[in-house]
Amino acid sequence: MPQSIVQPVAGSAPATAKRRAPRLVYLSLASVVVFLFGWEAACRAELIDPIFLPSPSQIFALALKMSADGTLLGHVLASTRRVMVGFCAAALIAIPLGIFLGTAPRARAVFDPLLSFLRPLPSMSWIPLSLLWFGINETQKYSIVFMGTFAPALIYVIEATRSIDPLLIRAARNLGANRWQVMREVVLPGSLAQIISGFKVILGLSWTCVISAELVAAKEGLGFLIMNGKEFFQTDAVMLGMVMISITVLVIDVVSRKIEARVLKWQQ
Repeated sequence: MPQSIVQPVAGSAPATAKRRAPRLVYLSLASVVVFLFGWEAACRAELIDPIFLPSPSQIFALALKMSADGTLLGHVLASTRRVMVGFCAAALIAIPLGIFLGTAPRARAVFDPLLSFLRPLPSMSWIPLSLLWFGINETQKYSIVFMGTFAPALIYVIEATRSIDPLLIRAARNLGANRWQVMREVVLPGSLAQIISGFKVILGLSWTCVISAELVAAKEGLGFLIMNGKEFFQTDAVMLGMVMISITVLVIDVVSRKIEARVLKWQQ
């Protein structure tokens, strides 16, 4: 008798969540529509000067115009390429190094002063040195994203590694696992979920870095679109660049969630 009562109650929670999810999506869409409608109405009523804030219809018209000649897609792809190359380079180095430092207190003590020095430096501060090191080219822009994201990514990995239960590590060593097997078989799987969550934050930071990278001698990219619009008082171009950054980040976030679900499927 108790089992017949408990089972429907336990099974009702997922069903309720599934019914509630579409309603929340519709509510979010409705809020966006209301916001855009109010913004457009305020602009058409001349309550807002288009020089300071263009209407959504102006931004959409510019987007259609730039999409027709292919320039908008070119800006999006250029910035996305720079972000992904710099971010992936930082991640490829930060993950193994962070796992090693997270499990080696002496090595971490050696690297801590360097990390404390690098962590607070904004990406803009690397522009003069990167120009001297690499010149004005794509490598220089990749390096700005890399140097702006490497230290935070490394710290995320170190902290994720240190959160692993020491009992698991001792158990693996008692079973005969060497240092590298412990890191590969225990530390990495155990910290992977936290690392991925942290890297999603770092990926958003990468877009801040790429805007800084595109301030100097760039001929394409969303940062270039924003700064070029500022120079010529084309606020619709500035707003379009900002909107496209948000849309691109949302698309990347959706893709990363799909990848995360597959990578961490074993945890379910």
